[in-house]
Amino acid sequence: MVEIRGKTRTAVLPPAVVGLVLSLFPIVYLHVSSAGELSPIRYTVSDYVFVANGGGLLAVTSLTLAAASIGLLVALVRSGLPKSGPVAALMGLWSAGLAVATVFPTDPTGSPTSFSGAVHRYAGAVMFASLPLAGWLISRTFLASAALRRISVAAGVTAVAFMLSHVSVVQGDGVVVLGLFERLLFALLYGLLFALASAVLRREEAS
Repeated sequence: MVEIRGKTRTAVLPPAVVGLVLSLFPIVYLHVSSAGELSPIRYTVSDYVFVANGGGLLAVTSLTLAAASIGLLVALVRSGLPKSGPVAALMGLWSAGLAVATVFPTDPTGSPTSFSGAVHRYAGAVMFASLPLAGWLISRTFLASAALRRISVAAGVTAVAFMLSHVSVVQGDGVVVLGLFERLLFALLYGLLFALASAVLRREEAS
């Protein structure tokens, strides 16, 4: 019974990890195919919705990432994480934020804010705040890991820097570096998700 239960728990991880990997392909393709069209320093990832086929590919990345994150949450819960605790809620907000930001696309950088653009930005703020905090709580209370804690803190600091970088857009002056901070943030968040998957796997193998 215990062995079967352990196998069931561990078996939840592979689809989540595959989903994380697959979610990278569309967005990497957009970066390559739109090179020279959108500056990765100035424009956010969400701005790829304005390039050819960008909306569909961006949706595939976002929704696949959201589904993979839910799968990872299921794996965490089956490994002993309380399903009604703050971590589950925060990871749920991260996944929901990805979905909402997909349904409500952004406005062009520097243009007046529409309803869709406002919803997109609030969803982004929620998801970018939620996952680093979830990772930090997991590293402190469930999966004791200095690496997880460091990545979570780095992601949290970068999320704050990304939000502060909007000031130059709102004021209409200075150097716009939204894209730079957001891409660094996404790299850290992907790193955090893969680190969580690895930590869960090690926990299951040790049990």
